[in-house]
Amino acid sequence: MNHMIAVNSNCYHGYSIEEAIDGISSAGFHYIELSAAKGWTEHIFPTMSSNYLNTVKGRLTHAGLVPFAMGGLCNLMDKEHIGDFLANIRLASFFGCDYIVSSIGEAQLKDQAAASNEDVAEHIRELLPYLEEYDLQLVLENHGQYATGQMIKSIVGLIDSPRVAINYNTANVIYFAGVNPLKDMKTCIDKIGYMHIKDKIGGRHEWNFPPLGQGTINFPAILDLLKKADNSCPLSIEIEFTKTGSKDLLEVNRAVKTSYYFLQGLGLKF
Repeated sequence: MNHMIAVNSNCYHGYSIEEAIDGISSAGFHYIELSAAKGWTEHIFPTMSSNYLNTVKGRLTHAGLVPFAMGGLCNLMDKEHIGDFLANIRLASFFGCDYIVSSIGEAQLKDQAAASNEDVAEHIRELLPYLEEYDLQLVLENHGQYATGQMIKSIVGLIDSPRVAINYNTANVIYFAGVNPLKDMKTCIDKIGYMHIKDKIGGRHEWNFPPLGQGTINFPAILDLLKKADNSCPLSIEIEFTKTGSKDLLEVNRAVKTSYYFLQGLGLKF
């Protein structure tokens, strides 16, 4: 089965988008997920000048990298800041992306009561006209209090739109919930429209996300599960190292190349 394989520029957290583009392209990849995570990895951002954003777009073209997705993480439950996410939608469209990635955020109502799945779905449903206007698919990542694909599937089902699917993160389900990704994926495989393939060492709340093939995630079994489900969703590589981060740019470039060779060894085509 053919999957579009990308590298999330968030792998280059702490480095510039130019360094990310050069490293990802040199490793042999043709697709990139651009990070626009506010306060974390702002490789591109709506407040940047149009001249600079056009320069980034030109550099991507020169490097032969297609920016098919953007990580525009935002608290979708915070209506006071939903304008930030709409700006991210427009930015994703500017770069010609097909996907915009976000987590749900902290689902608390004004009175601090926990929001129901119906409340969450209603908030996200309000974004559908904008996703239609800019021809984007929103993929919701299992993250934080919504740590499992099974949880996200419940909300995606309530939204009931082809514009909204799951972005399944293979390591987050362990980090936040201590749940086996293979078991969890089986509960939501039909709603997975995108994946962050991230390896993991250690258990819950242990920040250790090495290059692919150097952790405990059973990627061959995950690929087999996708194949049996006839799910050819895009795969975006995410490497976040340990809490201290990478040693230097060379370590990041090596990690990205190591991940390329690992996936190549599994029979994936780039």
